[in-house]
Amino acid sequence: MIDSDELFIGGEWVKPRGAGRISVLAASTEEPIGSVPDGSAADVDAAVGAARSAFEDPAGWSSWSVEDRAQALERLAAALESRSEETARRVSMQNGMPIALALQAEAVYPAALAQLYAAIIRQLPLQEDRPGMLGGTIHVISKPVGVVGAIVPWNYPQTLTMFKLAPLLAAGCTVVIKPSPETVLDSLLLADAVIEAGLPAGVVNIVPGGREVGAYLVEHPGVDKIAFTGSSASGRLIARRCGELLRPVTLELGGKSAAIVLDDADLSQATEALFSATLLNNGQTCFNCTRVLAPRSRYEEVAGVFASLAEALQVGDSLDPDTQIGPLASDRQRDRVEGYIAKGRAEGGRVLAGGGRPADRDQGWFVQPTIFADVSNSDTIAREEIFGPVLAVIPYDGVEQAVAIANDSEFGLGGSVWSADHERAEAVARRVQTGTIGINHYALDPAAPFGGVKASGLGRELGPEGLMAYLQTQSIYEAAPAAAAP
Repeated sequence: MIDSDELFIGGEWVKPRGAGRISVLAASTEEPIGSVPDGSAADVDAAVGAARSAFEDPAGWSSWSVEDRAQALERLAAALESRSEETARRVSMQNGMPIALALQAEAVYPAALAQLYAAIIRQLPLQEDRPGMLGGTIHVISKPVGVVGAIVPWNYPQTLTMFKLAPLLAAGCTVVIKPSPETVLDSLLLADAVIEAGLPAGVVNIVPGGREVGAYLVEHPGVDKIAFTGSSASGRLIARRCGELLRPVTLELGGKSAAIVLDDADLSQATEALFSATLLNNGQTCFNCTRVLAPRSRYEEVAGVFASLAEALQVGDSLDPDTQIGPLASDRQRDRVEGYIAKGRAEGGRVLAGGGRPADRDQGWFVQPTIFADVSNSDTIAREEIFGPVLAVIPYDGVEQAVAIANDSEFGLGGSVWSADHERAEAVARRVQTGTIGINHYALDPAAPFGGVKASGLGRELGPEGLMAYLQTQSIYEAAPAAAAP
């Protein structure tokens, strides 16, 4: 059991203001594995107050030199790396992420992002001097936006925390992080890493909680910006409230991305790339290409490739290193996915693989990887984000129709194009209305901006663009020197 009776606020472990607790069950066994305090409004008040004090301290974090902040990020990277295997284990237990993936993503990505933004902040000029049109000089200064409220989901809890934490720290901001109730045990390790890295008290504060705590953080008068990753429905609510408050917000939301298989694609050697692009993390990945668009002339062949892929995947306990598909993160999430599978059948979809629970799994929130054929782009399973291991294979006639089907979605986050001709694939990729897209694979590279269009979000994370989201611009007008008296 991993239990904590305290919250990380103001640089130390403190007793919570409320009496509630969050209990965590293992996704593979449904057995209790730990608990932490359930944050309250009073805890958010304390955390925001600590973040505000740390930000406004004249000698505090926001006034540190670029080099001092970069070195602190490098110390944080080292502290995270020393905890990487335990972080991966805790994430895997909580949300069902296969441990082989967790040891790549949750163990490696967070430290790498801290190192990335240490390098970026050293290179990014924070002041530009330009001549004014009316004479004199204009100093254009990039300053930290202030106190950030960061709301993180359960599917990649530490990686997505660092999507926000690394650039905001580089910018000189302070933060209150609200982890999802499904994945709170890994946040205890993050707090320990922050302490080891020597970040000033109040720069990073962590308050676990549910939607009520998140809503309270979004509206808190002491918060200057919100960074949210989660569903499009929740994102709309947050965007509406931030709009009323005139509060900047970055939203990384849902997806229903398309994998366009062109008629010349050779899928015979692409098994690993296809899996990573479509079913990664048990289908609990926002950019997964869950609509597979296949040319009608090769429809049964392409559908068969994905059916064979699904049937060959090893389904099992998330901590088993051989597992490729683990359980879903909660019983509620499994119920949601099974509801979509039932809907797909009811609307005429043909199940080629999966469609139920594994026969050898009596415990855990497991769903077989499921492949649907005979799906129209107007069907429910082609329109709505399922967030589970369910793919819909949709036929098309000609590249024009393929692009039209790909773009006929309220979402636009990821995507991929599969072809033996890279120039042809890139030409198709440029026409897809999406924030990111891969050619013959999909790899979320931290050097590139990541985010969506349409209902998939606002703003960008990662790359230098991710740092700019936590800076605001100030112009200082300096008059030309007065001419000397004769």
